[in-house]
Amino acid sequence: MARRGDIEGLRQLERDMRRLGQVPQKVANKAARSGAAIARKAAKSNAPVDTGQLKKGVIMKAERKVKPGKKVYGIMIDPKMNDVFVKLSKTNKRSYYPASQEYGWTTNGHYTPGYRYLRHAIENNADKIESEVIKAAGKEIDKILSERG
Repeated sequence: MARRGDIEGLRQLERDMRRLGQVPQKVANKAARSGAAIARKAAKSNAPVDTGQLKKGVIMKAERKVKPGKKVYGIMIDPKMNDVFVKLSKTNKRSYYPASQEYGWTTNGHYTPGYRYLRHAIENNADKIESEVIKAAGKEIDKILSERG
């Protein structure tokens, strides 16, 4: 739910961005990274704990740049830890532990729902993430505009 101050902050940010012209990549990087850090922290704290490897495996990875002035970070499980997370059953059926913990699993015909720790990290913190992105972008834009004089 937007409060009066949030709307004014967003309007100020939009006005400053118009003054800049295009959004510099530096602004997009810092803003996206600061918002994604909130989601990563929440995912780590909400991850189920057995050995602690799942918490350790939650990382923030930048997606490849597609458009100038845009940056996207994904919160995901570190692919370098696949040797820890990929399990083979007695019948050589492959399972991926982080996916089962997120989405759920079936054992002997009984379904156990997943924890949805990655999904909830975004959904439960959407307002915080949005305000942090706006705040970080605003700071960077103010810095650039003050340098230009």
